[in-house]
Amino acid sequence: MNYIIKSPETEQEWEKYFAFRWKLLRKPWNMPLSSLKDSLENESFHLIALSINNEIVASGRLHFINTKEAQIRYMAVAENIRREGLGSKILFRLEEEARNHGMEKVILNSRNNSIEFYKSLNYSEKSPYHSDTGIPHTRMEKIFT
Repeated sequence: MNYIIKSPETEQEWEKYFAFRWKLLRKPWNMPLSSLKDSLENESFHLIALSINNEIVASGRLHFINTKEAQIRYMAVAENIRREGLGSKILFRLEEEARNHGMEKVILNSRNNSIEFYKSLNYSEKSPYHSDTGIPHTRMEKIFT
C-alpha cells in the first residue's frame, strides 16, 4: 500500500496526529491526554503517514537539543501495518531533516521491544532510560558520518 508522508498542515491533521500519538503511545498505559505533549511541540519537525483513506497510520517527531544533536520522539506505526517499512521511511525523513540542519548525532529513547528495529538502522544502544510511561526504554544514538 502507498502512503503519503508529510508534516501535518491543517488544524484537522494536527488534531488527528495528536490523537493518533496518544492512542498508540499513551492510552494503552492509562496515561492522561495531558501527558501527550511537551514544551517542544511548536519548535519540532513533525511527520505523519496518511493512508489512501486519509487516515494517519504512522508518526514521528524531531527536535533539536543543541547545534549538533537532535532527538527523535513519538515514533508510532499502526499495529496492523507494522513491518512494511513505513517506520523506516519516517525515521529516514527525520534523519534527513536533522542532517539538513547540520546535526552530527540523533538520539532516541526506544521501548525495549523496538531496540532491534533501531539497531537494524544503525542505532547503537547507550544506556537504560527511565520513561514517564513506566515502560522500559533504552537510550540509543546514531552518529552521522
